[in-house]
Amino acid sequence: MTLTCTARPAGAGVFALGEGPVWDPARDRLLWVDIDGHAVHEGRLDPGEGRITATGSWSFAAETGAVAVAATGELIVAERTTLTRVDLDGTRTELARVLPEGSRSRLNDGAVDPAGRFLVGSLDPREESGTEVLVRLGGDGLTTLDSDLTLSNGLAWSPAGDRLYSIDTIPGTVWVRDYDPATGDTSPRREAFTVTDGHPDGMCADADGNLWIAIWGRGRVERRTPEGRLLATVTVDAPHTSSVAFAGPALDTLVITTATTGLSGDDLARHPGSGRLFTARTGTAGLPPTYWNPVS
Repeated sequence: MTLTCTARPAGAGVFALGEGPVWDPARDRLLWVDIDGHAVHEGRLDPGEGRITATGSWSFAAETGAVAVAATGELIVAERTTLTRVDLDGTRTELARVLPEGSRSRLNDGAVDPAGRFLVGSLDPREESGTEVLVRLGGDGLTTLDSDLTLSNGLAWSPAGDRLYSIDTIPGTVWVRDYDPATGDTSPRREAFTVTDGHPDGMCADADGNLWIAIWGRGRVERRTPEGRLLATVTVDAPHTSSVAFAGPALDTLVITTATTGLSGDDLARHPGSGRLFTARTGTAGLPPTYWNPVS
């Protein structure tokens, strides 16, 4: 038998395609993106109430697939085709072009590896190309890990940092590969398991090494072992659950992003919480977040 709990709305803000929550403990804030809203947002979490109060945002010219933060507060943002650094004074610098200019694909979910490198994948919103990428930005530039994905999505590492999990959403596959944080060397990927009910989207890991996966189209988050056994379900009153992260001083508040994108008027009437942030207390703690290292 799996455990079940229900998430609750955490704020009044509604986002077209909320994604990529990131906890920044040094500044006691939560970051997330609205991909279709072309923005990065920040807010304060009240762990006791599970409420998130928006405190600021950064606007961009096109889609913003993911955000991460350095220990000193600078941001790295996955814009449509490039990775951009945002300094504390607002200055923006292009760090790398990942996709060709004019590409039909765009950058999607991203995360920081245990050594501070930034990984990000791509998708084509119009077709399942089978040529989408997962790349890593480090001190030696861009490294391509995958180039045959249909829709690159959630990323997570084991507590020891020695295994990388990555999602290809359309086939529902959760991949795993051995990972050396010191060198960035990886083994060939292998299938960990497949999600067959709904589309696996964003993902994070907890302190026990289990995976928390947002299931797009099903209004839930699933906690699964690294082998895929279902341990718990968090229900969310928003069909398009998109991503998850553990936040708060004790890392015991699960933050869930959702979207309105792709929902009909009837869907939105039935699920008025769609597009809002949700939180849940699951009795589980997450892994300490890793900061982006701009020179890693």
